[in-house]
Amino acid sequence: MKVIQFPAAPLKDAAWEAVEKEKLISGAPQRAYQSLYSSASDEFHTGIYECTPGKWKVSYTEDEFCTLIEGHLKMTSEQGDTQEFKAPASFLIPSGYKGTWEAVTKLRKFFVIYEKAK
Repeated sequence: MKVIQFPAAPLKDAAWEAVEKEKLISGAPQRAYQSLYSSASDEFHTGIYECTPGKWKVSYTEDEFCTLIEGHLKMTSEQGDTQEFKAPASFLIPSGYKGTWEAVTKLRKFFVIYEKAK
């Protein structure tokens, strides 16, 4: 067993994909991620995520801790509260959060996700 390292370098050989049209609000954002670890229970995951500028709807069923390592993000809840984060900000998105994700610039983040198995 080894300690998991989070490399700061941009993703290599990651599969980039467009944000789903039904979620898209503005722009033509692309996103990719690299998984670094998943627990044996499949409830806990870590990795690196990148996306290009754009805005789309989000709905979280998991708890996610993030550290932005590059970029500027605006998140607006469905109640209309806007929060902005700029690298090197760290924040937690709680399960049940609904609203929008707006990548003002290209983003890179480390993430840690927990979602209880059903």
